[in-house]
Amino acid sequence: MNQIDLQGRVAVITGGAQGIGRAIAERMLRSGARVVLWDREVGLLADASAALGPLGPVSTRVVELTDQEAVDDATKAAGDRIDILVNNAGITGGNGSTWELPPAVWREVIEVNLVAPYLTCRAVVPLMLARGYGRIVNIASIAGKEGNPNASHYSASKAGLIAFTKSLAKEVATRGVLVNAVTPAAARTAIFETMTQAHIDFMLSKIPMGRFLGLAEAAAMVSWLASEECSFSTGAVFDLSGGRATY
Repeated sequence: MNQIDLQGRVAVITGGAQGIGRAIAERMLRSGARVVLWDREVGLLADASAALGPLGPVSTRVVELTDQEAVDDATKAAGDRIDILVNNAGITGGNGSTWELPPAVWREVIEVNLVAPYLTCRAVVPLMLARGYGRIVNIASIAGKEGNPNASHYSASKAGLIAFTKSLAKEVATRGVLVNAVTPAAARTAIFETMTQAHIDFMLSKIPMGRFLGLAEAAAMVSWLASEECSFSTGAVFDLSGGRATY
């Protein structure tokens, strides 16, 4: 493992209690950051804190990320310094054809995957601008580029997150705050439990490498994007699809 320098940085990771978020937290702790995990899963937050605590300073907060007041309160509780924000929290909303998906489910996926990152950025970006430094990494998806069948809600939310990344990046490009996105193919996480086996098989069949993404692989790229060494990439979309992406 190469050493990424995050010494002294404060990183907020949403959905950090499990999966890719927890892997990112581990890599950032090993790189010298102080990590704050925001998640709505109380038990998983406790487990993550216990497991990650020996690696470095980690704190947790139960946050409903679609609630503006909850996000604002969590931001205030984190203090006047947040150097890194990783918008990782997301849901799939299950699978189904567009005309069969319940409107409530469609809206929930958009709220969690797109509105929540807007709310966190709205709260955190002013802190970064005040200090003249910040790194934001949004966890989008290859589905946001290509549009997966039977996942129109998820695909649309991630496409929106990519566009949001590009818009925000341009707004702060001259003020020391860089905003990028990554587009992972599927990784074996708890999110698989909300998908049909047919959809999982479909996703695997699309990956030229013939395997799913490793959590440590995602964490490595995100941690570099969150570092000072990443200094001239903003509004960019970095591929993590094992060769699936064609643009």
